[in-house]
Amino acid sequence: MGLNLEDKKAVVAEVSAQVANAQTIAVAEYRGIEVGDLTVLRRKARESGVYLRVLKNTLVRRAVAGTPFAELADQMVGPLIYSISVDPVAAAKVLNDFAKTNDKLVIKAGSYAGKVLDKAGVQALASIPSREELLAKLLGVMQAPVSGFACALAALAKQREEAAA
Repeated sequence: MGLNLEDKKAVVAEVSAQVANAQTIAVAEYRGIEVGDLTVLRRKARESGVYLRVLKNTLVRRAVAGTPFAELADQMVGPLIYSISVDPVAAAKVLNDFAKTNDKLVIKAGSYAGKVLDKAGVQALASIPSREELLAKLLGVMQAPVSGFACALAALAKQREEAAA
């Protein structure tokens, strides 16, 4: 059953709200994927904070019109699943990770920072560590000198105790 005009307006408004806050959109063709696999993909997207939905291409074209993602409209052909995220890497990473294990999901294109990305561009974006991973690495780098200094200080104190005894 098709959508009536009010439903279509609601979908366009919902997608427009997601696009307004988004940094990245990635699209993939999902032809032939089983329902169970699609459920797994949706769960991973939810866990990553990614808006993932199968949408009519004409409605998404209306939602992205006048945004930095407008040039992506040329790539919106065929049965597509849309991955939209505020995190610059998450949308691409969710689709790319799933495509590695399921060959029926074919990444088509994406858009980041106003630039349209091809399949290789989306895969390259997905290979960048997430914000949380980068922060964890930064914290590890910042803690290493402090913990090293503390160990050296403890060793020096022990050495002076032994020398005094």
